[in-house]
Amino acid sequence: MTGLRRFTGPEFIRHLEGARRGGFAAPAGAEEAVAAIVAAVRERGDAAVLEFTARYDGVALAGAALEVAPEEIRGAYGLVDEAFLGALRRARDRIAAFHRWQLSSGYQFQDEGGNTLGLLVRPLERVGIYVPGGRASYPSSVLMAAVPARIAGVREVVMCTPPGPSGRVDPAVLVAAAEAGVDRVFRVGGAQAVAAMAYGTERIPRVDKIAGPGNIYVTLAKRLVFGSVAIDGLHGPSEVAVVADAGADPAWVAADLLAQAEHDPLAAAVLVTPEAALVERVEEELGRLLEAAPRREVAEHALAGQGAVVVVAGLEEAFEVVNRMAPEHLQIMVADPFPWLERVRNAGAVFLGYHAPVPAGDYAAGTNHVLPTGGTARFFSGLGVHDFVRTVSYFHSTPAGVARWAPASRALAEREGLPAHAASVAFRLAAVERGW
Repeated sequence: MTGLRRFTGPEFIRHLEGARRGGFAAPAGAEEAVAAIVAAVRERGDAAVLEFTARYDGVALAGAALEVAPEEIRGAYGLVDEAFLGALRRARDRIAAFHRWQLSSGYQFQDEGGNTLGLLVRPLERVGIYVPGGRASYPSSVLMAAVPARIAGVREVVMCTPPGPSGRVDPAVLVAAAEAGVDRVFRVGGAQAVAAMAYGTERIPRVDKIAGPGNIYVTLAKRLVFGSVAIDGLHGPSEVAVVADAGADPAWVAADLLAQAEHDPLAAAVLVTPEAALVERVEEELGRLLEAAPRREVAEHALAGQGAVVVVAGLEEAFEVVNRMAPEHLQIMVADPFPWLERVRNAGAVFLGYHAPVPAGDYAAGTNHVLPTGGTARFFSGLGVHDFVRTVSYFHSTPAGVARWAPASRALAEREGLPAHAASVAFRLAAVERGW
């Protein structure tokens, strides 16, 4: 049994609206627990970080051990094989190549009166990246956050990741940090890591922005500290919507659904297709793949809870459904995908055709895998260079250009009851009338 529920397009949209009406959901007591952790770290700094690391990660550290020493990072290279290192570097280079295209130096233009308007683009000074860890290892997430930050020109990149049971950070993650240009690594996870980067402690520096995915406690902490520090978004369980036509290989479709379902019991995997015959064959293949899946229990839980098949009248309706879903990942598994790309309004990342699965983007396609989830692709974007810069607008006026903006500015200032604003503008108008 795959556990996939079947919907028509309108039924699935109603199901989505009901499921998301409650907004951002968290386990009972989680928000209070995170608030207490954040407050403690803000007040007591490293002492609180060490306390929570011992409590939640089961690792007792001395204060000086919070930061991973440079020699430990260098030594990590001797603990990974050459094949992994080669793959990591190829992935890094592809991610860097794609993200360099996102760089902007700003722009400037002049209107007919000679007024100059422009935009400066400046990198953030220091950013913090959070990399999930502890009992699992995600070197790819290091690349996805650190490489764009470096390309953007960020001066200092700080990384927090939970320690493993031994108190050490996985060597693969340390090597990824070195290859991606991370400056400092701290063996701290959870809400305490977010709070430490947001407010600063004796050893962990305060950052301007925190980026990267994490569990529900990390996400709640990011939401809580937002305002004291910028964040990239609120990341939840992974999700994929696969739009497939009759030419899609059912085994490939099943494998791609399973690839998301194995992430997390709360992951969502949805097939949207007008082909009823394809649905039957995909479910057969999915059942076969599940029998041999090492993470079968996790995947079956996800498929039973959030898995779905949406049978639509045609591809036009399929894109109405996925745009309402606003999935983190959207696979368009059709013979000619590019015309349909224009129909996509809401998605974190799009994978086109039969040969472009989501795992390509997870690792070495070059696009970023830190993406909006839970429908937030309606207003959030995937992580990129733009997340690590801010813009500064500027304006220069000439005497000839004053007439272009001053009368309207004075009229609006007077309407809003701000006479000093109006007077400031009036001085420029009077000067121009005097020929100055």
